Amino acid sequence: MTQTISTPTRSASTQPSRLRPASAGRRFRDRAADPLFNTFAIGMLLVAIVAILYPLYFIVIASVSEPSEILNGNVWLWPSGFTLEGYLRIFSDDSILKGFGNSVLYTVLGTVVSVVTILCAAYALSRKDLFGRTFFMMLFIITMFIDGGLIARYLVVRDLGMLDTIWALVLPGAVGVWNLIIARAFFENNVPAELREAAQLDGANDFRFFLQIVLPLSKPLIFLMIMIHLVANWNSFFDALIFLNDESKYPLQLVLRNVLIQSDVSSAGGTGALDSYAAAQRMGELIKYGMIVISTVPLLIVLPFMQKHFTKGAMIGAVKS
Repeated sequence: MTQTISTPTRSASTQPSRLRPASAGRRFRDRAADPLFNTFAIGMLLVAIVAILYPLYFIVIASVSEPSEILNGNVWLWPSGFTLEGYLRIFSDDSILKGFGNSVLYTVLGTVVSVVTILCAAYALSRKDLFGRTFFMMLFIITMFIDGGLIARYLVVRDLGMLDTIWALVLPGAVGVWNLIIARAFFENNVPAELREAAQLDGANDFRFFLQIVLPLSKPLIFLMIMIHLVANWNSFFDALIFLNDESKYPLQLVLRNVLIQSDVSSAGGTGALDSYAAAQRMGELIKYGMIVISTVPLLIVLPFMQKHFTKGAMIGAVKS
């Protein structure tokens, strides 16, 4: 008959008490530090929010305030000397509405072309069975460091017959290499080869796999690309300034620039429909603030609805390949 010898186990209550003061002190310090850190973090965030939002708010109230009140420092939280003359002057020009329609067209078409091109190219470059994959990727990367310059770009656009056409604004900058790299990293890390092999066993070819499986899994990336190109295309005016000659094709940004220049010229010469130099200068200030509001409001309306997708897409697309 064997005798079982049981070894008494030491309960938590019988553990040496010499560690308790240290752990208790650590918990006390954590409880004391968390409120301080949270207060500091919330305070810094509030300061950052005010620093970002107040300039936008100031532009809005300045666009409906008398410029003399702004110059005297009387405009802080509320408009002073309320007036809508700047907006009335801007919208009295038919080119503003025409430019707005052109900007919408250029932005939508440019975004569609860029997003479709980048998604297709990035998925192809993410496939390890693509022949010459490294060579093609190097060609794209080289363009990030070597640029032919504005003259070479203009000559290419001219020789392709795209001058004074919508394609001069859409095609030359359709593929952003940095966005291509982000999309390629996303596909490499989120579309496993096993998924493609399973789809092939079910009879799906590469096009069907890309359209019906890859794209539905890539919604965060797609929204990220859409958001980036919407902002870039809407704010772009330099390409239109270089490649467009017909003023009826000018985007909103370029139209507003011309309105501002005309206003400055009127102020300098003191001529036109305005009565005096002071009145011309006053109208120029109102137009300047009004143009900033008009060109910014469309993005402020659209982007908040895409913020969730932008954050998720940016985090996923930032994964190292």
